[in-house]
Amino acid sequence: MGDTLFGKIIRREIPADIVYEDDDVLAFRDINPQAPVHVLFIPKRAIATLDDAQPSDAALLGTLLLAAAAYARNEGLAKDGYRTVINCNDHGGQTVFHLHVHLLAGRQMHWPPG
Repeated sequence: MGDTLFGKIIRREIPADIVYEDDDVLAFRDINPQAPVHVLFIPKRAIATLDDAQPSDAALLGTLLLAAAAYARNEGLAKDGYRTVINCNDHGGQTVFHLHVHLLAGRQMHWPPG
């Protein structure tokens, strides 16, 4: 699970506002939200960055995105829309080196994000 902040959340060593969990994925509210709804979807098996993912991780990557989409539908966010983001490495804005998908919703998103 890794020794990152997210590994500690998976192991319940650090509290988090968990909104979804299955055998492979854990999702929780971001502690520094960038939108009214900001949830992080993480694999329970540690992968540091998207760049570290292997072809054998394809199903897990799909599971992360499908979990985010299901959450958006279940929470009534899909109709108005939402954004999913994966940051990769320092220049991509990644601050925790455990792969994660941001789900942002509840306001109009703009492109480019800035």
